[in-house]
Amino acid sequence: MPNNKFTVFIIAGEVSGDVLGARIMEQMPDARFIGVGGENMIAAGLKSLFPMGDLAVMGAVEVLAHARTLTKRINETVSAIIETKPDVVVSIDAPGFVKSVIKKIRKLPAGRELIKEGLKFHHVVAPQVWAWRPGRAKKYARTFDKLYAFFDFELPYFTKYGLDTVAVGHPISDGIIGKYDAVKNKSDEKIITLVPGSRMSEVKRLMPIMRDLVDMLSRNGFLGYKFVIPTVETTAEYVRSQVADWPVKPMLVPGAQRYDIYSKTYIAIVASGTVSAELAMMHVPTIVLYKMNPITTWLVRQMIRVKWVSLVNILLNRGVYPELLGPMARADSALDAFGQLTIPSVRDKMIQDLQSADNLWRRPDGMPAALIADGIRNK
Repeated sequence: MPNNKFTVFIIAGEVSGDVLGARIMEQMPDARFIGVGGENMIAAGLKSLFPMGDLAVMGAVEVLAHARTLTKRINETVSAIIETKPDVVVSIDAPGFVKSVIKKIRKLPAGRELIKEGLKFHHVVAPQVWAWRPGRAKKYARTFDKLYAFFDFELPYFTKYGLDTVAVGHPISDGIIGKYDAVKNKSDEKIITLVPGSRMSEVKRLMPIMRDLVDMLSRNGFLGYKFVIPTVETTAEYVRSQVADWPVKPMLVPGAQRYDIYSKTYIAIVASGTVSAELAMMHVPTIVLYKMNPITTWLVRQMIRVKWVSLVNILLNRGVYPELLGPMARADSALDAFGQLTIPSVRDKMIQDLQSADNLWRRPDGMPAALIADGIRNK
C-alpha cells in the first residue's frame, strides 16, 4: 500500500545539524522522515541510512582522505531518494556532500522524473559568503530551490540570483536564550569546559593543545578547577582514549548534558564552530581555538574576508571572544588568555558584551525550527 504521508528526506552532517534536524522533525509530527542523522534525529524517530559521522569531514585534504567512503554514501543516498520518492529533500550543513547527491539525481532519468513530479531541494544554513568565497551564492541558487539563512543581512547575497531565501534566526537560540544563564563565578566550583570539536580531524589537532593547557594550569597555580569535556558520538571513543593518560584527567559527559555544564562553566576553551555561538548565547567567557591542516589553512587565508571566525565577534563587529587560530593555537597563548579571564573586570566586560548580542540571534516572528518546518510544508 502506498504511503501518502508528506515525506521528507532529511540529511544532517554534524552534531549541530542533528540537533536542529530533530527540532524540525518535532515540528512536523504528521510527516514521514527518511535520511541521515545522528542520535538526536534517531531519538526523534529517524532510522539513519548510515552513521552521520561518515559525513563529518572538513577541509580539502580531509575530504580527499575520505573520498571512497563519501562516494559510497553519495550513491546510497541517491538510491534511497529515488526509491522513497520524497516530497522534499532537506539538507542541514554538509553542502559538499548534498550538492554531489543532487547533481547525480539530476543526471539520472529516475531523478529527473522525480523533479518533474515536484521534488524540491531545501538547504538549511546559508554559507558565509559574506566572509569568504562569495561565488558560492550563485552556485547555491543553481542547486537548491529554497535556502534558510540565519540573519536578514545574508538574504541579498542569494536573492539577487533568484534563490528563495528565508531568514529564520539562529536555530539554537530557541533552545538557549532565556532558558539558561551562566553561573558567572557565583559557584565555588570552577568548571573549565573543554570542547575540542565534533569532527575527528579538528579533535585530533586540538586535544594535544588542551592536554598541555590543563597541565600548564595545574603547574601555574590555577588550582581547584574541575575540567569537563562534553563528548559527541562522532568522536567520543577517541576522546576517551586520549584523556586516559592526561596527568589531570577531565570528566567526560554526554553531549546531551552540555547545556547544564555550560551553565555552570567558569571559562570555556573550545573549537571554532557552533559551540562558540551556544556559549555566547549563554554568556559564558570563552577562548576559541582552531588549527587546520596547513594546506587547508593556506587556502582559507587566501579567501577569508572577515576579521574573525566566531559568530558573536562578527555580529558585534568586535573581538569579544579571543581567537587563537592557526599558529596562535598553542597552550601558552591559551594560558595567557585564560589568565585574563580570571580578572573580574575583564570577565564582567565580556559578559556584558555577550548580553548585548541577545536580540541579534533570533527573530520576533517565530522560532527557527518552526519557521523552517513551515517553509518545508509550503515547498
